[in-house]
Amino acid sequence: MPKTHNLVVGYVLWLFGFMGSHRFYYGRPITGTIWFFTLGLLLIGWILDLFLMPAMDSTADRHYVLGRKNYTAAWVLLTFLGVFGLHRMYLEKWITGVIYLLTGGLFLLGVLYDYWTLNRQVDEVNRASTDW
Repeated sequence: MPKTHNLVVGYVLWLFGFMGSHRFYYGRPITGTIWFFTLGLLLIGWILDLFLMPAMDSTADRHYVLGRKNYTAAWVLLTFLGVFGLHRMYLEKWITGVIYLLTGGLFLLGVLYDYWTLNRQVDEVNRASTDW
């Protein structure tokens, strides 16, 4: 099965998982948000996720489409440089990328939106590149 997400990256994000980053990465924005506001359900859910990570990785690989844009690259750009819009430029969304660059990721609200939707955005680009 082709890999769209990387388990090692998932575990690195899990280290900060009490903030929900690994759950966002695997396309689970609702529970990612819950983890963010509850510190990983008071760290109990965060510890359980240590054992759930392989299943989340496998589900993401089945759900998302492998294509010309790499999910992990997009997530690294969003996580570390999201306010500069580099993840949007990587996805060839030049106008919104420049807007993010000039507004600090639309005053961080755009970055938050992208945490919820980045997997879908990459998936759409990859599906469009395979349509003939």
